[in-house]
Amino acid sequence: QVQLVESGGGLVEAGGSLRLSCAASGNIAIIRTMGWYRQPPGKQRELVARTTIDGSTNYADSVKGRFTISRDNAKQSVYLQMNSLKPEDTAVYYCNADLVTLFTTTHNDYWGQGTQVTVSS
Repeated sequence: QVQLVESGGGLVEAGGSLRLSCAASGNIAIIRTMGWYRQPPGKQRELVARTTIDGSTNYADSVKGRFTISRDNAKQSVYLQMNSLKPEDTAVYYCNADLVTLFTTTHNDYWGQGTQVTVSS
């Protein structure tokens, strides 16, 4: 069984910073990609940033230059440093991992429970 546990959300003023963390655990063989998605109130879930096992990254245009994703393969963890936060960044942020579990060859998506980020104006 695989679990993704997030931490680091909260309330911050516009212009402030937050750092999200996500740790994966369980019978994991390899994590192909790890990333962060968010779901603003009343809207669909969207990609924020994603990183692959070889370290390549991609970001949503709305967060480029403000957010930085990083990954620690040894700790099976991914982080999202969010700077210059704006009220429109308010959302529930979800950790995602595309991984292969032990004794299988197929990969599947796993999700964390979500962490609330609220940016006040």
